[in-house]
Amino acid sequence: MRRWKVPAALVFGLVAAASAPAHASTDHAAAGRPSGTAAFPTTIRLPDGFRPEGIETGPGPYAYISSMADGSIYRVDLRTGRGGILTRGPGTPSLGMKLDSQGRLWVAGGTGGDARVIDVRTGRVLASYRLADGEAFVNDIVLTHGAAWITDSTNPVLYKLPLRDGRLPAAAERIPLTGDLVYGEGFNANGVTPTPDGRGLLVVQSNTGGLFRVDWSGATRRVDLHGESLREGDGLLLRGRTLFAVQNRLNAVAVLRLNASGTEGRVVRRVSDRRFDVPATVAAFGGRLYLPNARFDTPPTPQTWYTAVAIPDPERR
Repeated sequence: MRRWKVPAALVFGLVAAASAPAHASTDHAAAGRPSGTAAFPTTIRLPDGFRPEGIETGPGPYAYISSMADGSIYRVDLRTGRGGILTRGPGTPSLGMKLDSQGRLWVAGGTGGDARVIDVRTGRVLASYRLADGEAFVNDIVLTHGAAWITDSTNPVLYKLPLRDGRLPAAAERIPLTGDLVYGEGFNANGVTPTPDGRGLLVVQSNTGGLFRVDWSGATRRVDLHGESLREGDGLLLRGRTLFAVQNRLNAVAVLRLNASGTEGRVVRRVSDRRFDVPATVAAFGGRLYLPNARFDTPPTPQTWYTAVAIPDPERR
């Protein structure tokens, strides 16, 4: 990703009272939550009731975290753990996110059946796309092969938003999924990332634990995991031939070694942490992996507390 300079005024000028969001509790001790005062804290407190799901990092020491509650995007300075709302949501969820080289954040809209593109310098919504008119769970997104590719956990399709010369597209294309990936009850296609050779996509199916290689045409082939499963698979992060796969309700991150084409892989280890509370997705920065705790098994209320946690990168210990 090309790096671009973040204007100084953006550090916290995008939101009012960014160091203490208006809807976030300040009673850290009472709830047993961290104050986030250490340099590059490993536990970051998020606003109460936020219901985090997706995370993206960069450019620089910043992370963007999406809300399942109302679709807001929270921007946090990883050096301090402080942050604030970059942009208020549409009242429907925001899930997976990816940041492009022009400072545009692409956001999957969950049950809203949509996707939108946000300018991270201003918080302005640059474009919105209606992807599905009926029941949908627009889940995760990746930018590769000249397009944004988006999964739907309810409908067996990929949504493709073509990018030409950096221009935002007018509309999405629906690409049916065929082959080995067969939808059943529950959450199906979830996290998505490119294959190591960049010639296809990898998609995890949460309810079966299968990992699939997907051609640009939508044809799918099961990845040979040599008997392993990625049950409860959620966010995916690829680095070289190493794939990090979050297994949310298992409170674990599976670390896999893949072949170049993404047709075969082996789980070499799983990492966990006592602070995990159903983490949903993962992003990397500064020798760490950052994961928001979605707490899917905790009934959400406006007072429910949430965190994002950082762990050492398993491949750089």
